[in-house]
Amino acid sequence: MLLLAIDFDNLHQILQNLYVEMMPLCSKMTGVARGLAGLGALFYVAYRVWQALARAEPVDVFPLLRPFALGLCIMFFPTLVLGTLNSILSPVVKGTHTILESQTFDMNEYRAQKDKLETEAMKRNPETAYLVDKETFDNRLDELGAFDAIEACGMYVDRAMYNMKRAVQNFFRELLELLFNAAALVIDTLRTFFLIVLSILGPVSFAISCWDGFQASLSQWFVRYISIYLWLPVSDLFSSVLARIQILMLQRDIEQLSDPDFIPDSSNGVYITFLIIGIIGYFTIPTVSNWIVQAGGGAGNYGKNVNQAASKTGSVVAGTAGAAVGNIAGRLIK
Repeated sequence: MLLLAIDFDNLHQILQNLYVEMMPLCSKMTGVARGLAGLGALFYVAYRVWQALARAEPVDVFPLLRPFALGLCIMFFPTLVLGTLNSILSPVVKGTHTILESQTFDMNEYRAQKDKLETEAMKRNPETAYLVDKETFDNRLDELGAFDAIEACGMYVDRAMYNMKRAVQNFFRELLELLFNAAALVIDTLRTFFLIVLSILGPVSFAISCWDGFQASLSQWFVRYISIYLWLPVSDLFSSVLARIQILMLQRDIEQLSDPDFIPDSSNGVYITFLIIGIIGYFTIPTVSNWIVQAGGGAGNYGKNVNQAASKTGSVVAGTAGAAVGNIAGRLIK
């Protein structure tokens, strides 16, 4: 699955490049936003000045600076707003991605070591050595005489059944790994789409906040942008936790395989179970990031829809994997 992982890494990189290439479109919205903000600033300042004059009170100048500050943010939106936010949040993304890379590297190293020790353990067992070693299989065939044709046929059948069993297990493992990587790509794609929309239409949101009654749109834009931006580091941390769990399981298997008397079990049931957990867990990332920065309402009904999709996906994947692995692979073992 190394090539598959490389392909998905390329897709994630494409999404990052897409976000960077779409950022210049923010400048095309500044003209509309400046007009909208200017009209809102006119009514904002005029209402407060008229209110102060009607009450014979001195004009408080400081609150009147708000529209002008928003106007500066709109004029230099890609640099002043997006540049500042991304500069603050990007170290978080880099830090969590470094953790993920270290855990993934260790997991691949331990997995290769486990596969090697598992093959050596099966070779040590005379009853299973011919299943994984072609030389041992050929030697046993040479030892059999002409009257042992039935036993020779049984060896061919056993070897074919073993290879078929491994093929079925690898098929479901690769299928779930594909769904696991696809779930991460779905989250990253939605994150990139939301960030592009928030970035391009951000000047308009700033302009609308100049109007009375719409001031909350400014704070909502900030919290939603930060919350959605944090989807990627939360996803990396979730993947790091799963990778660490797999490393611990691989370390335990390596310790057991180091015992010459240990008989290995080629079942991948625990690994498949964690893949199913990972597929479902990826769809909880928006909820977790919303805990870090409370975005009122999140991204619309996305959280509710994601939870329903995760529940249905988990039921389908668990049912399919359980039925297939339990029935098909179970019969092959027999």
